Amino acid sequence: MLNPSASIYWSELAKKLKPYVPGEQPKDKSYIKLNTNENPYPPSPRVLEAIKEAAGKDLRLYPDPECTQLRKVAGEYYGLAMEEVFIGNGSDELLTFSFQAFFDPGRIVLFPDITYSFYPAICKLCLIDYQTVPLDRDFNIPAQEFCRENGGVIIPNPNAPTGNYLPLHNIRTIVESNPNRAVIIDEAYIDFGGESAVSLIKDHSNLLVIQTLSKSRSLAGLRVGLALGSQELIAGLTRIKDSYNSYPVDRLAMAGAIAAFQDEGYFQETRGKVILTRERTSMSLKQMGFKVTDSQANFIFISHPEVKADILFGRLRETGILVRYFPSPGIDNYLRVSIGTDKDMETFIDALTEILS
Repeated sequence: MLNPSASIYWSELAKKLKPYVPGEQPKDKSYIKLNTNENPYPPSPRVLEAIKEAAGKDLRLYPDPECTQLRKVAGEYYGLAMEEVFIGNGSDELLTFSFQAFFDPGRIVLFPDITYSFYPAICKLCLIDYQTVPLDRDFNIPAQEFCRENGGVIIPNPNAPTGNYLPLHNIRTIVESNPNRAVIIDEAYIDFGGESAVSLIKDHSNLLVIQTLSKSRSLAGLRVGLALGSQELIAGLTRIKDSYNSYPVDRLAMAGAIAAFQDEGYFQETRGKVILTRERTSMSLKQMGFKVTDSQANFIFISHPEVKADILFGRLRETGILVRYFPSPGIDNYLRVSIGTDKDMETFIDALTEILS
C-alpha cells in the first residue's frame, strides 16, 4: 500500500488526477474473464510465427521509428496511402497523442456523457476543458449535439460500455459540421458490427479514425494501434510522438501486426464466431427477462428489472465469472459482459439462471 506521505513529492497536477481504472485482472484463482473485452480466441498462427522469426539477433537494434512496412500494409488494407497511417503503442497512446495534437486548453471538447472513461482522464492530464453530451434513454448518441461550436469532438463507435453504433451518415454530418476542428472516431470495436468511417477520410481532412489490433485480431498483449487520417493530421501526431519517444512500437509488435493484416481468413473466421455468440447470448438473456442493448461490439450491456446489477456482479464473481460493473449515474444498474467462447457464455447463462432462481 502506498505511504500517504509519498504524495508530498507529487506535482499539483498529479494530486488532482483521477486515473482510468482498468478491468480487474485477479491472480487469486482461475476465472472466466468476461470483464476486459479480450478476444476469446488466440491470434492467427501466422502472427505467432512472424513474432518467432523477428525474435532474433536484430533485437539489439532499435526498431524502425517510422513503422514503414506496417504502415504500407495497413494503408493497402484500408485503401489509404502510407502517409495517411500512424502506428502507436495501443490505441490509448494514440488517444493521448491525439488530444495533445488537436485539442487546446480553453476550448471545450465534446464527447458522450456515458462513454470510455479514459477520455476525461486524458483531458485532465492534458489540461483540456471538456463537456459531455447526454445520450438518449436508449443510450443512443444524439449526432446533432456535436454540430455546435466546440474545440474538437471524440466519439467511440460503437460506444463503450453500451455497444451502440452510430450510423455512418451521422458521422459524416458531424465531420462536415466541424470543418475547422478535428473529429476523432474511436473504432476499437468496429470490426464486430457497423461500417467504419475510414471511407470518409479521403473527402474530410479533419477526420481521424483510431483503431486497435487488441480486440478483433486478438493482440491485446502486443499493444498496436492505428490512427488513420489526412497527412496533415498524421504529421501532427508524428510531431507529438517524436517529442516523447521516437521508438514506441517494437520489432516483435510490428512483425505480429503485419502478419495479422495478412491473414484475412483467420480474422473473418474469429470475428464471425464472436458476432454469432453475441447474438445467441443476447437472445437467451432477453428470454430470461434482461434488457440488452443492441450491441455492435464484442460485449453486451445488460440490466435486469428485479435484481440489481451490483448484486449480480458479486454473485457471478463468487461463481468464478468476472463481468464489469460501473457504479456511475445512469448505468449503475447495468453490467458490461464481454463475449467469450460458446462454452464460456453457456456457463455464464447457467450461472445467471441459478442466481435468479
